[in-house]
Amino acid sequence: MHYTGQIAQRYLFSKKHISLISTLTFISIIGVTIGTALLIVVLSVLNGFFDVVQGYLLNYDPDLRVEASGSSTFVQNQELVDQINSLPEITLLSPYVEGKALLTNNGKENKVIEVRGVDTESFINLIEIQQSISAGVFDVSVRNRKPGLVISEQLMNELDLDLGDEVALLSASAMRRTLTQITAPRLYRFEVRGAYELEQIGEGAQAFIDITAAQRLFKSRNNISGIDIKLIDSELALQLKPVLQSKLGDNFNVSSWYDLQKALYDVMYLEKWGAYAILMIIIIVAVLNIVGSLTMIVIQKRRDIGILITMGYSKAAIKQIFRKQGLYIGLIGCIFGGLLGLLLSWLQLKFHIIKLSTAFLIDAYPVQIQVTDVVIILLGSLLLCIAASWLPATRASEIQPADAIRYE
Repeated sequence: MHYTGQIAQRYLFSKKHISLISTLTFISIIGVTIGTALLIVVLSVLNGFFDVVQGYLLNYDPDLRVEASGSSTFVQNQELVDQINSLPEITLLSPYVEGKALLTNNGKENKVIEVRGVDTESFINLIEIQQSISAGVFDVSVRNRKPGLVISEQLMNELDLDLGDEVALLSASAMRRTLTQITAPRLYRFEVRGAYELEQIGEGAQAFIDITAAQRLFKSRNNISGIDIKLIDSELALQLKPVLQSKLGDNFNVSSWYDLQKALYDVMYLEKWGAYAILMIIIIVAVLNIVGSLTMIVIQKRRDIGILITMGYSKAAIKQIFRKQGLYIGLIGCIFGGLLGLLLSWLQLKFHIIKLSTAFLIDAYPVQIQVTDVVIILLGSLLLCIAASWLPATRASEIQPADAIRYE
């Protein structure tokens, strides 16, 4: 009664001769192995791309952002700052004023750009933009009665600007007043002090100025557009978001780094689990082979099954014999497939075997192995293999001993 495992092994891995059944079993194991390995490699690569994209986005996006829920600006007061700083995980607050403005280069060329006014001291610690300065310095202070402006290198080349050039900014609200009130627009002049080259995925600010100058430009007086927050660990953002939201109330919206680029992150997650679903088809094909091979074993071992039943083996024990065969096939395929997938992923991570073209931001396919993904893949493959043995096991348990012996 206690030898179901040994009987299952003998039926599955008989060494007497190579038959169609053993061939199908071997093909099933190979199918599960290849499918499992491919799933681990593909999901690890997709995780790597997600990590790369997140890294580039976090070069510009804060961990958390606080904005007004009913208007585009709000007043920054000490009470609000104290409420935010009550969370010990917060290391830095950086207020900003943001809006669109028309940049004109002495009448040579005009372009509408996104302008962000920042507090220099907190901002350079928020995204470490000083490391991305490609020309000049990050200086938006007032010198010789002229405020400074730091612009993206791409926009600087597009407008044919040089360090020290003077440009003018005109806010969108000022342009509207010009059209409705027929008054001359007020231009705010800035001196180009630096250019930055910050790898961004998606649109962001193309020019930085001092926050006080931005308040004058956008006529926001002492108001700000939002407060960017840096945490001790970016992964805490999703956990701390509801906590901070409850502290600030309904007058403010708290967004995490995920919320700021939610559409992009959601698409990447959809691609990942879509790839998982598609590649599981390989394992499903292998599972169909398992159904076929186990069904043929049931037919071939019909007399043996009848003898086992006459010896006192219950229907549950007979089912267990064939379910264990599915379990053994799944275990072998998952073990070899898991090891192969992890080995290939590690080789790509360590030696960058498969390269990307120079047009990409990275030189090789990125890899990030996540334990949870590996566990999900292995469990999914194993459960499919066990499920494949259900029908043959049920058929085997329904065999009548007298008919089985007479059949022989």
